[in-house]
Amino acid sequence: MTQNTVTRAQLSEAVYQEVGLSRNESADLVESVLEEISDALARGEMVKISSFGSFQIRQKGQRVGRNPKTGEEVPILPRRVLVFRASHVLKNRINDAEADAEASRVKAAS
Repeated sequence: MTQNTVTRAQLSEAVYQEVGLSRNESADLVESVLEEISDALARGEMVKISSFGSFQIRQKGQRVGRNPKTGEEVPILPRRVLVFRASHVLKNRINDAEADAEASRVKAAS
């Protein structure tokens, strides 16, 4: 499986192609959306995007970890972590795409 990454520039280009805004306006729009999502998460709010998923901040408590090389106990400080939970629509779309790709590979091998 190849590893591809979608960048801000690619998102901006997609907005430019689909919506018809100028390239600069498209880039500004993408930046505004990402900034609003980041700000909401920093305030501790949940961000839900319909048919995509939800982003949430979870508080993790302090715990004791171990250095794998030495076995020495090390305290892991409390921290906030970002959690993403995909919607059922997104999960189904991913699984359907994988099933279609597998069917194509089987058909091509025959």
